[in-house]
Amino acid sequence: MEILSMASFLPYFENIRERTLRALRAVPPEKLEWRHADGVFSCGDLARHIAAVERNTFAENILGRPSRYHGCGPDLADGLENVVTYMQRTRRETVEMLKDLSPEDLNQKRHTAQGAPITAWKLLRALVEHEVHHRGEMYVYLALLGAQRPPLFGLTEPQLRATSSEARVASPEPSSRGHVRG
Repeated sequence: MEILSMASFLPYFENIRERTLRALRAVPPEKLEWRHADGVFSCGDLARHIAAVERNTFAENILGRPSRYHGCGPDLADGLENVVTYMQRTRRETVEMLKDLSPEDLNQKRHTAQGAPITAWKLLRALVEHEVHHRGEMYVYLALLGAQRPPLFGLTEPQLRATSSEARVASPEPSSRGHVRG
């Protein structure tokens, strides 16, 4: 995915965050800082990490500045509602910093936190991939906790299967390798 303008990117960016917030809000508040093992992120850490890296690393790097990331502990936001508020605030700050980037700005060479050269729009893409990666971890935590996992796009897998079965006109024939022919 090539990002050609902030006007087309920002609505997509907001949709990504709304899905992440749905996952975060599904975490039982008393389990926000629970870890399945020592030395790993909790759901609270994951949410704060997503927000802190977005604002303090990606936004800074996209503007040609070094990372200002200093961690993701409860000192940034403690408790579920405060973590949600923190994610919303850092998103607003990030959008404010980046919303006026021109197509020319997006094609400028910048540097990752590790110092590798990269085009600014590719940092935006990596920013989204970073959030999606950690949101996936939240979904695993929700499963481990036995918590209800919100569907990403409106349907659960069983609902999608049922809807697809109802709409199926003809069943495709499987190929000899077990793949469906299209």
